[in-house]
Amino acid sequence: MEIKILGTGCARCKSLEKITRKAVEELNLDANVVKVEDIQRIMEYAVMRTPALVIDEKVVLSGQVPKVVKIKDLLTQNMQTYENI
Repeated sequence: MEIKILGTGCARCKSLEKITRKAVEELNLDANVVKVEDIQRIMEYAVMRTPALVIDEKVVLSGQVPKVVKIKDLLTQNMQTYENI
């Protein structure tokens, strides 16, 4: 699973990265978490607000920093979709 945190480095972006890494650890997922700060690369995902969460090249969250439980739900939902392919 490839997970990207899109954001230019603001406090909210750093918070989403921290929460996402915690969720990945708690779920014991085999995932690669990458922070994308380059504005040109962020624009390729057509997100209007950061931070954004991308799972396997699909934007699943934008403009908010949810609690760990929400991130875990998003990861689990997308992991099941990924496994069913």
